[in-house]
Amino acid sequence: MASSKPYRISSITEIHRLMGLPKPHHPLISIVDLKGMKNDTGIEAVVFDLYVISMKRGCDGLYYGQQKYDFDEGLMAFLSPGQILRGEENGVPDGLEGWMLFVHPDFLWNTSLAAKIKRYEYFSYATSEALFLSDKEETVINELIKNIRAEYYSNLDKFSQDIIISHLETLLKYAERFYQRQFITRKITNHQVLDKVEEILTAYLNDEELLSEGLPTVGYFANALNISSKYLSSLLKQLTGQTMQQIIHEKLIEKAKEKLSTTRLSVSEIAYQLGFEHPQSFNKLFKSKTKQSPLDFRQSFN
Repeated sequence: MASSKPYRISSITEIHRLMGLPKPHHPLISIVDLKGMKNDTGIEAVVFDLYVISMKRGCDGLYYGQQKYDFDEGLMAFLSPGQILRGEENGVPDGLEGWMLFVHPDFLWNTSLAAKIKRYEYFSYATSEALFLSDKEETVINELIKNIRAEYYSNLDKFSQDIIISHLETLLKYAERFYQRQFITRKITNHQVLDKVEEILTAYLNDEELLSEGLPTVGYFANALNISSKYLSSLLKQLTGQTMQQIIHEKLIEKAKEKLSTTRLSVSEIAYQLGFEHPQSFNKLFKSKTKQSPLDFRQSFN
């Protein structure tokens, strides 16, 4: 009977052992071909202490944001150490093809990528927020993997790590470019997310009980939308040029202006009603956004 507790994998060697593969050519990096692979380990979910990059074809029932797709083309997913990967809902599809690249963090030590890899936000996206590749994009990625694979299987020398790191860094840059393209080309779905953000924010600012707990966070919206915080932040930045905090503040100022111009509430009372613990923080934000203090704004209506 399969265990529901995630199984932790800390080494490349352990991955090969679980998959029934020969010993890896390198202890800190490996590329595994998925064609013909079967999930007969009895493990439902794993936590990798590694970076995992995968490209798959023949996957059914994947989600982009909140929308389900049946997708037969190439798609990529990225995991950083400590994330959970769950098995296919109905087992591994018979037609599944592709590869998985496993990189131990130690492989990146003393390289330019050791710090840079943390800047690629898609490593924090949920696995359901995969990158859908066009045929041209898939060719670009597979060519880079071909180069990494060739170096991996050659006789390792003092240049091997630098060459593999160079190809890997190029792959990550292309993935970032392709994600930006995806944010743009899937406008209908993405704007549905934006509409939902607006709806959630409006409801929050009209709920005194919620506001008494403070202002909403990115995590609050991400949970409500069933997407990851990083993915939501990247999406908003691409589509609006603003962060979640900037969007919240913009809406907050609108609400503050309404209360200042239509009620007799004091500035302190308005600040508390809008989720500010200290009126000074509200005054500072209002002035930074409008170039007026709340009192000056109110007096302009008298």
